[in-house]
Amino acid sequence: MSNRVPFTGGEKESLLAALDRHRDAVLWKTEGLDDEQLRRPMTPSGTNLLGLVKHLGGAELGWFRETFGRDTGPLPFDIDADEASDMRVEPHESTADVLAFYARARAGADEVIRELALDDLGTSWSGNSVSLRWVLIHMTTETARHAGHLDILRELIDGGTGDHDRS
Repeated sequence: MSNRVPFTGGEKESLLAALDRHRDAVLWKTEGLDDEQLRRPMTPSGTNLLGLVKHLGGAELGWFRETFGRDTGPLPFDIDADEASDMRVEPHESTADVLAFYARARAGADEVIRELALDDLGTSWSGNSVSLRWVLIHMTTETARHAGHLDILRELIDGGTGDHDRS
């Protein structure tokens, strides 16, 4: 698990390390819980740990792959038919399925990050021209935001707190 962004180094390396730090925190928040706990709705809107992981997988594929003209592969939701479907884990989707989707999304995003320069441009879902640098900053912010949500949900489930394993 990456615990900190390097104090020195290149911009791309530092941006990816920051993103990975929060990605790792997201996964850590799911460790040691059973399927019921991972799926348990913890807010009035139904937010749960596994749904947030699924959402982040979709965001990674959308922002890194789709924005830069890359194939996303099959998605386990249809945002056009139901805009909340990326946050919902369906009964037929296993925990392993959702975690594998997130791993595939991370790997697909990392491929784009390796291949492109920070100033390379893509077109976002809203039609805006965005640089890889902007997408890295945006996804780091998005992932950190949801890692905070996961932290609160995890604390409500079993009292677990913190953003990384301290052992």
